[in-house]
Amino acid sequence: MTSVTCRVSISLDGYTSAPGQSLENPFGEGGMGLPQWQFETDQEGRSADAEILAQAGRGVGAYIMGRRMFGPGTGEWDEEWKGWWGPNPPYHAPVFVLSHHPREPLTMEGGTTFTFVTDGIESALEQAKKAAGDGKVAIAGGATAIRQYLAAGLIDELLLHIVPITLGAGERLLEGAAGLALDPVEVVASPTVTHVRYRLS
Repeated sequence: MTSVTCRVSISLDGYTSAPGQSLENPFGEGGMGLPQWQFETDQEGRSADAEILAQAGRGVGAYIMGRRMFGPGTGEWDEEWKGWWGPNPPYHAPVFVLSHHPREPLTMEGGTTFTFVTDGIESALEQAKKAAGDGKVAIAGGATAIRQYLAAGLIDELLLHIVPITLGAGERLLEGAAGLALDPVEVVASPTVTHVRYRLS
């Protein structure tokens, strides 16, 4: 049975991004402190962070993400926009993008193909599981997509990277979430982030 995982960086006050997402500020104005730890894993004392990142990427056969994880804005697609990551995105696997607006699949360098899914989260997960084969499916974000999968009981493991900053506003990961049963199974701390892995039942 295909495992569905999710990992996300989150502030102490529960936000995965700050207000004001734009081309210049993909995590919102002041939100770049959230993913910064991922670019510093070669520094002294950060080997635990490097191992957590490596573990999270092992065995992932397909990804699912929300519209604003792929790009800013809503509405009809700007066909010139090909994602935040340049010609060789970091996924190197099929990625299924949730959207209300159809778009032809987008094939990039390194084995990443973005497929745009307009008929809901269950359809995206079914397609991702088929594409993943024996691999895992990772819900890549953002918060709205993660909340939908959590509410539907479709995530098996949630890994939170808790960054010791507060944003005060933005996209709150667990806004309105109720009744979740999370079993903490691992806690790993480093100088700038604490990783907590949960299994969901």
